[in-house]
Amino acid sequence: MEKQSKVEFRNVGQMYFPQSRVECHYSLTSHYHWTNKDWIGLFKAGWSSVKEYTTFAWALTPEGYTEGNNANCCVHFQASYLPRPSAVEYQFVYVDQRGEVCARSRQFTFCISRPLDELETLTEERDEDEEGGEGDGDDLLLVVPRAQLLQTRLDECLREQADSKQAREEAEREKEREEERSKRAKEEWEREREGMNEEISELRDNLRRSCDRMEKVEGKQKDMQSSQETLSTLLDEKAERLQRIRELEDDIMVLIQRGKETEAELERMKERVKKMSTQLRDEEEERNNLQVENGAVLTELRAMQKRLEASERGAEGLRQELSEMGAQQGHSHAELHQARLQAAQLTLQQSEADLALREGRAHWAQEREAFKQAAELDKERVQKLNREVQRKEQWLQEERMERQKLEVELGKEKDCNRDLLDYMHQLEQRLEVATDNKWNEVALYYSTTRGADTPSQDEKPSSEDEMPASPLPYRTPRLPYWSDALERSSHRSVKCLQTETDEEEQNKTSKDEDKPLILPDLTNPILSELSDCSPLW
Repeated sequence: MEKQSKVEFRNVGQMYFPQSRVECHYSLTSHYHWTNKDWIGLFKAGWSSVKEYTTFAWALTPEGYTEGNNANCCVHFQASYLPRPSAVEYQFVYVDQRGEVCARSRQFTFCISRPLDELETLTEERDEDEEGGEGDGDDLLLVVPRAQLLQTRLDECLREQADSKQAREEAEREKEREEERSKRAKEEWEREREGMNEEISELRDNLRRSCDRMEKVEGKQKDMQSSQETLSTLLDEKAERLQRIRELEDDIMVLIQRGKETEAELERMKERVKKMSTQLRDEEEERNNLQVENGAVLTELRAMQKRLEASERGAEGLRQELSEMGAQQGHSHAELHQARLQAAQLTLQQSEADLALREGRAHWAQEREAFKQAAELDKERVQKLNREVQRKEQWLQEERMERQKLEVELGKEKDCNRDLLDYMHQLEQRLEVATDNKWNEVALYYSTTRGADTPSQDEKPSSEDEMPASPLPYRTPRLPYWSDALERSSHRSVKCLQTETDEEEQNKTSKDEDKPLILPDLTNPILSELSDCSPLW
């Protein structure tokens, strides 16, 4: 069973030459499952079995091929395995590991190559100068060997491949450099991010502490607000209860006034009863005296008795009403006492709330003052640090200026020392010349004055007193004028030079034993003048 949709041959020619290898191009689709045992065979047209192949090659895949992707592949059939030129047609056949045919190519033949077949015709355009000289001529036709053309194209492909390889290597190096730069930038960014994270965490901690403080302050403010609300509620209740107490007091005053009026009425009734009792006794006495004479008087007396009984009953009712009013007054006094106790309790609660409010305000004022003082201290500390930094910078600037001055003075001192050394070398040269002249004069003097009495080399003077005086006076050279920097370092430089000169003179006297008698007289004046020449500078 053929699988034409999964494998497809490409660029198959109509004829091939068996003298050179044959390339077979084919494509694998993403639906085909390739194995390393697939192969491509060269079959004669009309074949009936996959065993009738002429030659075969293993089906290869490009490097990095993965299953499930499209791929363009190529295999080569070597010339030694190809059939001889003939008119027989052949075709490529793709066979998988199970021996099933997956694809077939178009048919082609193998033929002998002819000389003209190995030539290629190229068209070359003429230059503008040539076209101008020859008129409207056609383009040139060049006939070149196919091998030369293929070699040229191969060289071009190789150059393009080399350029591509160089460009790829340059791109890879640039990629590596870019990766290194990105790595360094990433590391720097990581460090910056860590520093920023630390700063953010610190800022978050500060913000959290500030939020906690603000929450505490807000809680205290809420507590104070709730205390104020409770206080205002208590004040409202107190006002209502005071109004109720005033109303009760008014009612009690009304009841007391009414009781007083009732008591007055009762007193008037008692007085009336007393008067009526007195009148009744008088009437009884008069009745007893007059023995009542008629029924009208008796009727009137009975009426009077009825009125007396009614008055007594009214007095009794007034007594009961008075007792009820006394009980009601006691109850009102109890309510008044209870209201006063509640008012006192409310007053106490109000005073406690006022005290708590004052304490909260005082504590909040203290915290605010503490915050202000802390902020002032931080501000003063920052200002102090700024002043310290400015002093340090000023001190560093002064140190730099002092260092520059010292470097300038050191350079000047080095130049002065170098000049002094040159001058000392000149003095030494003059001294050597003067010493040589001295010895020559001494030798001449001894040769002329003593003649034959001149002592031998072994007979030397025993002391300096026996040596002749210097025939020529020595003139001390004057030193030139020096700069201010040399004036500051003159004493130290002269002492150092005097020490070096003494050492050199000692070395010279150790080498030449005949010169020590004259050198001290010549060097001491020069060194003394050098040591005393600072006032002249």
